[in-house]
Amino acid sequence: MSEQGNDEYLLDVSNLAVRFGNVDAVRGVSFRMQRGETLALVGESGSGKSVTAMSILQLLPYPRAAHPSGSILFDGQEMVGAPERTLRQIRGNRIAMIFQEPMTSLNPLHNVEKQVGEVLLLHKGLRGAKARERVIELLELVGIPDPKSRLRSLPHELSGGQRQRVMIAMALANDPELLIADEPTTALDVTIQAQILQLLRDLQNRLGMALLLITHDLQIVKKMADQVCVMKDGEIVEFGDNVRLFEQPRHPYTKRLLDAVPSGQARPLPDDACQLLQTGEIHVRFPIGKKGILGRPEYYLDAVDGVSIAVRQGETLGIVGESGSGKTTLALAILRLLQSTGAITFDGVDVRARDGAQMRALRRDMQVVFQDPFGSLSPRMSVAQIVGEGLEIHQPELSRAEREERIAEALVEVDLPESALHRYPHEFSGGQRQRISIARALVLKPRFMVLDEPTSALDMSVQAQIVELLRDLQARHNMAYLFISHDLKVVRALSHRVMVMKGGKMVESGSADEIFDHPQHAYTKELLAAALDMNAPRGPVDAL
Repeated sequence: MSEQGNDEYLLDVSNLAVRFGNVDAVRGVSFRMQRGETLALVGESGSGKSVTAMSILQLLPYPRAAHPSGSILFDGQEMVGAPERTLRQIRGNRIAMIFQEPMTSLNPLHNVEKQVGEVLLLHKGLRGAKARERVIELLELVGIPDPKSRLRSLPHELSGGQRQRVMIAMALANDPELLIADEPTTALDVTIQAQILQLLRDLQNRLGMALLLITHDLQIVKKMADQVCVMKDGEIVEFGDNVRLFEQPRHPYTKRLLDAVPSGQARPLPDDACQLLQTGEIHVRFPIGKKGILGRPEYYLDAVDGVSIAVRQGETLGIVGESGSGKTTLALAILRLLQSTGAITFDGVDVRARDGAQMRALRRDMQVVFQDPFGSLSPRMSVAQIVGEGLEIHQPELSRAEREERIAEALVEVDLPESALHRYPHEFSGGQRQRISIARALVLKPRFMVLDEPTSALDMSVQAQIVELLRDLQARHNMAYLFISHDLKVVRALSHRVMVMKGGKMVESGSADEIFDHPQHAYTKELLAAALDMNAPRGPVDAL
């Protein structure tokens, strides 16, 4: 790193250590950032990236967390141990943060306008019409269509990508000098990723804003970062400028990260594979807004509009499309977790004809891994209870020893140690929580599994492991997957067939090779072009 004086740096982190009880989560971390610079913290889940970032704003659970050593200077102001009044003036104003899991970071009881407007009220005193005008401007800035119609929406009424964009709007509300972005595009499809990253670059150019980017996605790092710190086990093992690090990595761990990209193809299906799931003209409509004393909706949104799919035993159907295109809504309708119209047949049985008790028996064969791992895991249950809950409901005949053995096997399959059994979700990183969710679904050995962004919170090396794991499980148990993802590399590596959705409709469908090598629809071509652009390095034109 440069040896310039400290006064030239907006942020100067020196010899930072973080300890939780007897556990050293971060050890001797040092880095500096200038105004307008983008520095990326890269590493696997649990490497200490987020803990380092939370230390800057002093958001760790003190006094359980402690700093045995270290200094964090923001524009000359010492943050470690700073008075709460000083921290409140800086948090959300001069330093803003985009958190990794938007559903748990947004208040479920407050609408979008109130949550974004609260930031404006606290730091700028904006209220009323001026605040609403600024909120609409921010929502439009981060790519939410028809922002006026979303002002009254609650978080659960938005897609995962839309919730993430609301979080970004809140962070950008006061034009911060430093933006800490903890996996800011995890839930976003490639086209919106490109828009958000371009937005962040534009804001840097306009405001001179520095960006501390925490991510496991090396393609984003290649596109965005000026400098890169690679973290492992709480330490920085390699530091360098973007081009040098990608072209000439020095540390073995950095080389392993760069090599760990999901690859390969789905294993061929036998010609006689039987049809497991079939749907006909699925429709899902949501009422939007209320009008008049009768409370009738202003209009209906066709979230899924006449979509038909078929999945064979042992097959993976990948579904891609922008946030809000209807991917997750379609999956929830198939599982009868949302009201819908249209035919749904599973293994020759009319799913709609089954009552509650009959559906409960069927759910053992139809499992789901949700997009937001923290929101879908009970904070009051241990990992053993979470993973074993399905066994207690669907296989009560198992003895306690047999159940514990199955739980331990499921944890091993998703690369979690048995020591995790008696810990709770908040004690794990985002990627580790996602693996717990996958283990919960796998433990029942279902015949059909909906995977809603199952690798979105995982670093590259674990993504590759999970893809290989899902392939192996599919071959071993002849499971069928409905795989929803915005990561086209993972979709290609795992899917036999791919369906592209936009605006609730299916715009293109075919084999993985046909869709990726010879796309026909303009929207599919746009998605693939955006993914290719993410692979391009940050060039001189992008420099700040």
